[in-house]
Amino acid sequence: MSLQSRLFALTYDRMMGRAEKAGLGELRQNVIADASGDVLEIGAGTGANLRLYGPAVKSLTVTEPEPPMLRRLEQKVAEQSPATKVLRAPAEDLPFNDDSFDTVVSTLVLCGVDDQPRALREARRVLRPGGRLIFLEHVRSEDDGLARWQDRFNGVNRFMVGCECNRPTLDTIRAAGFDVTRVEHGQLPKAPPFTRPLIYGSATS
Repeated sequence: MSLQSRLFALTYDRMMGRAEKAGLGELRQNVIADASGDVLEIGAGTGANLRLYGPAVKSLTVTEPEPPMLRRLEQKVAEQSPATKVLRAPAEDLPFNDDSFDTVVSTLVLCGVDDQPRALREARRVLRPGGRLIFLEHVRSEDDGLARWQDRFNGVNRFMVGCECNRPTLDTIRAAGFDVTRVEHGQLPKAPPFTRPLIYGSATS
């Protein structure tokens, strides 16, 4: 367990607070509203989405690979959603049988996984036929000039917050075999310009 991971977990909620108040929280609410049935959230972090799941959710399972984040997640689950099952697991190696869930949720996760294509293949594997991937991710810009800036700052961003700001995530979702049924483009509020480009929507397995 690195000092960086402990500090990141300690400061994450405060660091994201301004963005949540400036519109990120509303975006989360809009995408999570589509979750239903048996739901898996990958990379649940400190549990920012827990309070957003509605009555259409039959069961909720959340995973998080980093122990410092996991401890905070477990505490929030105990306070807000005690029926939720919490597991330590990376998105690239999910400890579930094939066809286990109706919905997989990923919010601000696919930028930070070690192997994005593998994580998406795992998400599709654990989804039942016709199941849905719900996503909200910051991505590589479609503007060439901004994309070049993302490439320049990617190393700094990876060191500071542990994620890649220039990943073509929508292309990777499609390459993993998903049929993208809804996608909208926006901006991550209160973020540096090179991390602002955002996509959110859903895809079916």
